[in-house]
Amino acid sequence: MKKKLLPLIIAAVTASSMSFATEIVRLGVEPGYAPFEIKKPDGSLAGFDIDLGNEICKRIEAQCRWIESDFDGLIPSLKAKKIDAILSAMSITDARLEEIAFSHKLYGTPARLVTAKGLDLQPTAAALGGKRIGVFQGTTAETYAKEQWAVKGVDVVTYQSQDLVYADLINGRLDGAFQDAVAADDGFLKRSIGKHFQFSGPEVNNKTYFGVGAGIGLRQEDSELKAKINQAIDSMLADGTYSEIASKYFNFDIYGK
Repeated sequence: MKKKLLPLIIAAVTASSMSFATEIVRLGVEPGYAPFEIKKPDGSLAGFDIDLGNEICKRIEAQCRWIESDFDGLIPSLKAKKIDAILSAMSITDARLEEIAFSHKLYGTPARLVTAKGLDLQPTAAALGGKRIGVFQGTTAETYAKEQWAVKGVDVVTYQSQDLVYADLINGRLDGAFQDAVAADDGFLKRSIGKHFQFSGPEVNNKTYFGVGAGIGLRQEDSELKAKINQAIDSMLADGTYSEIASKYFNFDIYGK
């Protein structure tokens, strides 16, 4: 009797293990972009994107496994199947849609220029001629700055993290920093290190470069996972969970901007 049951038990355990494995979703993230994703002193991850991702995984009955990466390495990692999705304040743009798919929009924010207080520069090639402007490598801000400003005489300097951009801005090596407006406000201007700096000029919200908002990056062939994630996002928006999570980080409508 025991001998007959043993193969059935092994098969059941194997099937259970395989089911568990398929329920792990590896989410790629670059944890240096407050308030969307940060690494806490104890090494754990926190931020708006992290909370959204954990809630989405809960709703699709999956286990989140966060994989840290440089931002410009996220799409290559996704395409190489080292991760299953990207959740790292990545804007949905036409250029990126040629390489990967995206979920429904999670939120939308414009880009803005940050300078020292009193230095009222406009985010135009004419105003920034001869100036050094720092951008985070691999971002839409970098693409915009290089294609709209660098070709017209602006010295656009790329960095491997946003914190390095701010460090050189504080040390006077840059005349300005160009990045997501919400990240700049929360991650720099509202902190003590940013007290001598300000937004300079209006928002830059060119949809050709900055898209329709940020979403979750996915492989184009992963239609089933995309459908599940989209359903989770829609349900979070409908039942108020999205607003509840967002209110922990923002005092304005982050989704509708």
